[in-house]
Amino acid sequence: MATPSRKSSTPGTVASKRALPRDPSSEVPSKRKSSAPPAPPPPLPSSRPFVEGSIVRIVMENFLTYDICEVSPGPHLNMIIGANGTGKSSIVCAICLGLAGKPAFMGRADKVGFFVKRGCSKGMVEIELFRTSGNLIITREIDVAKNQSSWFINKKSTTQKVVEEQVAALNIQVGNLCQFLPQDKVGEFAKLSKIELLEATEKSIGPPEMHRYHCELKNFREKEKQLETSCKEKTEYLEKMIQRNERYKQDVERFYERKRHLDLIEMLEAKRPWVEYENVRQEYEEVKLARDRVKEEVRKLKEGQIPMTRRIEEIERQRHTLEARIKEKATDIKETSQKCKQKQDIIERKDKQIEELQQALTVKQNEEHDRQRRISNTRKMIEDLQNELKTTENCENLQPQIDAITNDLRRVQDEKALCEGEVIDKRGEKESLEKERKSVGDNIVRFDNLMNQKEDKLRQRYRDTYDAVLWLRNNRDKFKQRVCEPIMLTINMKDNKNAKYIENHISSNDLRAFVFESQEDMEIFLKEIRDNKKLRVNAVIAPKSSYADKAPSRSLNELKPYGFFSYLRELFDAPDPVMSFLCCHYHIHEVPVGTERTRERIERVIQETRLKQMYTAEEKYVVKTSFYSNKVISSNTSLKVAQFLTVTVDLEQRRHLEEQLKEINRKLQAVEAGLIALCERNKHLEHKDNELRQKKKELLERKTKKRQLEQKISSKLGSLKLMEQDTCNLEEEERKASTKIKEINVQKAKLVTELTNFVKICTSLHIQKVDLILQNTTVISEKNKLESDYMAASSQLRITEQHFIELDESRQRLLQKCKELMKRARQVCNLGAEQTVPQEYQTAFQDLPNTLDEIDALLTEERSRASCFTGLNPTVVEEYTKREEEIEQLTEELKIKKVELDKYRENISQVKERWLNPLKELVEKINEKFSNFFSSMQCAGEVDLHTENEEDYDKYGIRIRVKFRSSTQLHELTPHHQSGGERSVSTMLYLMALQELNRCPFRVVDEINQGMDPINERRVFEMVVNTACKENTSQYFFITPKLLQNLPYSEKMTVLFVYNGPHMLEPNRWNLKAFQRRRRRITFTQPSQ
Repeated sequence: MATPSRKSSTPGTVASKRALPRDPSSEVPSKRKSSAPPAPPPPLPSSRPFVEGSIVRIVMENFLTYDICEVSPGPHLNMIIGANGTGKSSIVCAICLGLAGKPAFMGRADKVGFFVKRGCSKGMVEIELFRTSGNLIITREIDVAKNQSSWFINKKSTTQKVVEEQVAALNIQVGNLCQFLPQDKVGEFAKLSKIELLEATEKSIGPPEMHRYHCELKNFREKEKQLETSCKEKTEYLEKMIQRNERYKQDVERFYERKRHLDLIEMLEAKRPWVEYENVRQEYEEVKLARDRVKEEVRKLKEGQIPMTRRIEEIERQRHTLEARIKEKATDIKETSQKCKQKQDIIERKDKQIEELQQALTVKQNEEHDRQRRISNTRKMIEDLQNELKTTENCENLQPQIDAITNDLRRVQDEKALCEGEVIDKRGEKESLEKERKSVGDNIVRFDNLMNQKEDKLRQRYRDTYDAVLWLRNNRDKFKQRVCEPIMLTINMKDNKNAKYIENHISSNDLRAFVFESQEDMEIFLKEIRDNKKLRVNAVIAPKSSYADKAPSRSLNELKPYGFFSYLRELFDAPDPVMSFLCCHYHIHEVPVGTERTRERIERVIQETRLKQMYTAEEKYVVKTSFYSNKVISSNTSLKVAQFLTVTVDLEQRRHLEEQLKEINRKLQAVEAGLIALCERNKHLEHKDNELRQKKKELLERKTKKRQLEQKISSKLGSLKLMEQDTCNLEEEERKASTKIKEINVQKAKLVTELTNFVKICTSLHIQKVDLILQNTTVISEKNKLESDYMAASSQLRITEQHFIELDESRQRLLQKCKELMKRARQVCNLGAEQTVPQEYQTAFQDLPNTLDEIDALLTEERSRASCFTGLNPTVVEEYTKREEEIEQLTEELKIKKVELDKYRENISQVKERWLNPLKELVEKINEKFSNFFSSMQCAGEVDLHTENEEDYDKYGIRIRVKFRSSTQLHELTPHHQSGGERSVSTMLYLMALQELNRCPFRVVDEINQGMDPINERRVFEMVVNTACKENTSQYFFITPKLLQNLPYSEKMTVLFVYNGPHMLEPNRWNLKAFQRRRRRITFTQPSQ
């Protein structure tokens, strides 16, 4: 329970949690412990000099720390004192929430339900405000479940908006830090910017219209800026438009000049069809007259051809009669000629019979002569063969030679077969070796492809390292000791699934590092690669003493019960320098690899094995021991997927394959050498075999030659006998042929006589036919002459008719052309079929040339002139005209904007005068009060109106500058420059400076003296008492958990003590008046004792 008390009056009651007040003598500061008689009873609260809107009463129910409590503050300074946690700030929260403030204003919670006492479903705050027309009682009931509030004014339900309007009407601003400064917002006051401080000061102590004028000025200034920007932009745009139109003005003039030429061209092109039409019409009339003249000539020529036609027809009849007689004679001649031909054919046949008889006789004569010649030749051949037979030697002794050669030949063929068998075996062996070499080569290529895959990954990820590998392979002779390619290329995983452990254990920088055994070699390499080639590569040196075979500190069998199956070193193969480097720097011989079983019992593994690093199926564990607490700290990370080491290349197997390939090549060379030797031997045997065969053939031929000669002689003798038996009687044959020829000649003479008679008849017929032909020729000659004359006349007629046709076609063409030209001319002039040429065209046409040549010449000239105006775009003129209209429109808009801008500037000037002058006076008063307060503390302080630009009304602010030591300069109050106590003093004194000027009904400051030193706290307290207890000042709430001793107090102060604890009285049993009477009795009785 809290007990508010004043020095000479009976205070109102403040009820709190169940609390029992201590000895009343401890409830009053030491200053009030005097032996003076008690003061008379204080007046009723209604008679106190409260200002409009001051708080008369505060009631809290189930609110924060209170079950039920009622506070009755005084009209001036109300000092609320209590230990931390007793509920002082709860009263501040009740004032804020009860006057429609937001929970965020206190900085404690963002929901109103959090302010209800824990365990209660509802809470209530009631504030009674002083008002001359009748006090205003505002009640707020808070529902925790709904986090909502119910509002009442004078016990009548209302809305929050109505409450806010009533509170604002009394100029109460619980969100303004210059009026309401809760405990959790004290630090924020110093963080207020100059602009925010000015706004809060205006709302707190300025006239109601001051902040409104300020807002209006900011709005006017913003609109003024917008108008200035708009006017500037429009002016600039207008100037650009005018300049652009000036630039295009000459182009527009040239465009219109070109248009005049084009208009003249258009008029010339309009007249030209009419001139063409007139020219074609005149030509049409001329062609029509010529056509009529030619038509008359055609008529006369046709009349002159009629007598000539009749004579030609008469001669044609004579010619037909003569040709009929000639045909008759020709028929007779033909028949006689056929008879002559028949007789001639018979004579020719008789001649042919004689010739055949003569030929048959000649053939028989030739056959007889040939038979005699063949008989002679055969006899001579038999004689030659008999002579050769006599000279042929005896060949019986050749058989032993033939048998010896046959044996030699058989022996050579056996050797040859044996050699060919060996060749076949060698070739089979060669094919087998070639197949084996191809298989081994394919395996090496497969290994190389796998190696290429690793190199491709290296090239894609680390191109510089890949280029360095290529350089190393071509320059290994430059190094004294062994140089290993990047570790990722030399490592060969025994099982691909274990690659993730190695890649997660070895850093990527070392995976792509070259391994050297010599420092000198590494320096040569880095100088060439890094300095000369500018490649970014890594290089490491293997330890001088090898670590590759170093044994682990504990056997793997000891770790197998925990699920470990191998150390990292046993998972892959690598050259000795690489393995030594990894064992030395990455301790791969000491890091075991486990399974999922290891992960399941990882805590036990860490505690029992004391391993520093280990791997499970998917995680890496690192175990460390704290240097300070000796505690074991483990961390685990998930394993990343392997990228480089998944390709496995068994280098030992590849070396074995290369050695195997060399052995196969050596065997192949040996086989090929043997095969060549066998081929040479086989070639020699083949040659020997051919020689023996040739010798055997010659001996066999010599052995069979005598038998052949005897057979030939026998054959020839048979042929000779046959030829001698086939004889012929030539004399008899000649006599028979002569008799037959004589008989044929008699028949032939008779036929010649008959032929002579037919020839005479045929000759007579030919003479008659020739006479008729001569007569017909005379007639034809006459006819031809007539036809020639007729043809000449006809030709002239055809020419004349053709000329007529051409003239007629020309007339029709010209007529059609006239119609087309008339139509085109009317279309050019936009005339209908019945319309006449307008007067304007006729007038214009009179000034133009009347001939096509002149029109074309003038058209060419005008077109040339028009073509001189190049680069002209019709859109330029359109844009020029459009810009002219836009310039006019912009000029008008700019004029309106400037008028509007002048109006705004006039408004700004008026409002500024009404706002700035009172504000300066107000700030000057604040500065005067503030400076006096600081002077009284032997410090310096200053408040001024600060702005960088007088026209930027949103940048105006109040600047507080303070100096707490004589050796320093005035510094602006900021959250960083001054200490916490200095900021608290400055904040308190600024609020004190506002106190006498303040038009707000009350001010709340919660625990602002906590950061002050005792001297400043005492000085500030004196100022607060002196300022807040003056007449006509607003109500002031000063909350603090403690006070210094021997502080000055005023009769107008109201001191409210807040107590709590398990032995407090119930609120309904608390009687403050009885406690005061008891206290007075104790005070009176003490002196007598």
